[in-house]
Amino acid sequence: MNQKRHTSPQRRREHHKPRSSSVSHAPVIAFDGPCLFVLAGREKSLQRRHPWVFSGAVDRMEGAPANGDTVAVCDAAGGFLAWAGYSAQSQITAKIWSWNAGEKIDADFFRARISQALALRHDLKLARDSNGMRLIHGESDGLPGLIVDRYDSVLVMQFGSAAAERWCDVCADILQELCDPVCIYERSDSDARALEGLPERKGVLRGALPGNLSVSEHGLRFGVDVAYGQKTGFYLDQRDNRALTGTLAQDKEVLNCFCYTGGFSLYALRGGAKLVLSIDASEDALQLAQRNVELNGLDGSRTEWQCVDVFAALRKLRDQNRKFDLIILDPPKFAPTAAFAEKAARGYKDINLLGFKLLRPGGLLFTYSCSGGISDDLFQKIIAGAALDANVTAHIVHKLHAAADHPVLLNFPEGAYLKGLVLRVV
Repeated sequence: MNQKRHTSPQRRREHHKPRSSSVSHAPVIAFDGPCLFVLAGREKSLQRRHPWVFSGAVDRMEGAPANGDTVAVCDAAGGFLAWAGYSAQSQITAKIWSWNAGEKIDADFFRARISQALALRHDLKLARDSNGMRLIHGESDGLPGLIVDRYDSVLVMQFGSAAAERWCDVCADILQELCDPVCIYERSDSDARALEGLPERKGVLRGALPGNLSVSEHGLRFGVDVAYGQKTGFYLDQRDNRALTGTLAQDKEVLNCFCYTGGFSLYALRGGAKLVLSIDASEDALQLAQRNVELNGLDGSRTEWQCVDVFAALRKLRDQNRKFDLIILDPPKFAPTAAFAEKAARGYKDINLLGFKLLRPGGLLFTYSCSGGISDDLFQKIIAGAALDANVTAHIVHKLHAAADHPVLLNFPEGAYLKGLVLRVV
C-alpha cells in the first residue's frame, strides 16, 4: 500500500497568540502546521508525560489536520508540550509521539524508536526462552497505536490508531531491514480500531506467509495462526505465567478455562498433571490445541476437551460436583475501557465464584484479567467478593503480570492491562 510520507511541522516566524492569562512554563514556539491547544489546567497530565490527550481537554485546533496527521500540542498560553498523532473520531484526540520540540516526526524518528525497542528486548535476553516475542508495545515503546509481534521468522503488525497507520509502509520497511523476516503480516482488526473509527484490515505487507507456523517457548512448541487466531495469533504476554503453572501442576487434576490453543494445558501436562480438562468455545482453537499436544509428544490420555461456553460448562461441572486441584481462568477482554467496568465485574465475579466452588481444599486458582478498564485494585476486590460468596478463605501466593517483552511505561499505568492472581484455598 502507498502511504503518505509525513513530516513534522516546521517552525515559523510568528508565535501563536496565547488565549489565557495562566502562566506557562513551557517554551513558546511558533509552528508552521496544525496546533492543538489544551484547556487551562488540563496540561498537567501532559507535563507528567502521560501520552494521551482526551477530547474533553481540547480547547481549540488551529489549522485543519487530516486524520492521522502530526500536530503540535500546546498549553493554553501557547507553550509547546509535545508532538502528537491526531485522531479525528476517537475520544483520545491525540497520542504523543515526542516531548522534544526540536524533534521531527519522520522516518528517522521511527527508525530510532524501533531500534530502541529491539535493543531493549535484546538486552533483556528474552530470546533465550522463546522465538515468539512482542517487539513493539505501543505507548510503552514510544510508538502509540503500533503493536509488532514476532513468531519465529514472521512479524505481525497491528495498527490501533490513524496516526500509527499513516506510517505503515515506513515502519514495515524499517522492520524488514532490521529483522529480515520472511513475512510481515498485518492484523489491524483489534477493538481499538473501532474506537478510532477505522475499518478492520489484514493481509500480507511484505514477503509470503509460510504454512504450519509454530513458535517455541521454554522447550514447548505451539502452532500459531497469525491470519485468523486471537490477538495476533497467540498470547505471548502469558509466557512466564504458563511456565509457573507447569511448576505447580505435578499430580494435580487441572481445569483450564478459555484454553484457546492449549498454552496452559501443555505446561500442566509437561509438569506432571494427572488430568487436564480444557474448555473453549472455539472448535478451531481446540483442534489446534490437540495438535499441539501431539506436536510435543505429550500424553493425550491425560486430557479432556470440551467445546462449549465456559460459563455454562462451569455451572455443569458444579452441578456434577466435579473437583479440581488447579484451575486456570484466563477469559478474553471483558472491559476494553473503564466504561465497561461494571458489566465486566459481574462476569469476573461469576466465573471466579464458580471456580472457587470447584476447587478442592488446598487447591490453586490462577485467575486473570486482560481488561485495561479493570485496575489491579478493582480486580482483587472482585475476586475477594467471589471468595466471600463461595464461603472460602483464599490467600494470594503470586501476583502476576505480562512478560518482560510487554513493558509498562512508568507514566502510563493503562499499559499494565494484564493482571493475575494465584490463590490458594484453605
